[in-house]
Amino acid sequence: MIKKIVVGPLEENCYLIENDTECLIIDPGAESDKIIKNITKKVVGILITHYHFDHIGALSELKEKYNVKVYDHSNLNEGDNNISTFKFKLINTNGHTMDSVSYLFGNDLFVGDFIFKGSIGRCDLGGDIDIMRKSIEKIKKYDPNIIIHPGHYEDTTLKEEIINNPYFDKDI
Repeated sequence: MIKKIVVGPLEENCYLIENDTECLIIDPGAESDKIIKNITKKVVGILITHYHFDHIGALSELKEKYNVKVYDHSNLNEGDNNISTFKFKLINTNGHTMDSVSYLFGNDLFVGDFIFKGSIGRCDLGGDIDIMRKSIEKIKKYDPNIIIHPGHYEDTTLKEEIINNPYFDKDI
């Protein structure tokens, strides 16, 4: 089960991924109390898509409270990974920042600020537009029915972005 919790002044999407007994937290941006109130299972890790302040504002407090490891681009391999009972793929999706990654759990892709519905994350705060283009080309090879869960705003699908997102056009 996926829970989206909108937190902080920039309305960042923090996600909880739960199975029968355990929980992973993705991008705890702010308002740790609000996140904690939504946790009903044992927390086994925290995943970070990138280290902009609005995605990690509650990280220290939650890491300390649950005494869990933080996972990101530096300690996971691209491709298949697992944390406790959770299996997922890490996809390097640099461009918004040089540490940007996305996490694919089955048909659900958590992208941070890589992709938004109809747009992409800005590349002028530690990123690179040319590298972003390469990440977009990489992600277009995945199943178009994947549900994209962005770091802000509403969900979309890869198919919808391939069809409607102007940044998915090679000429831009």
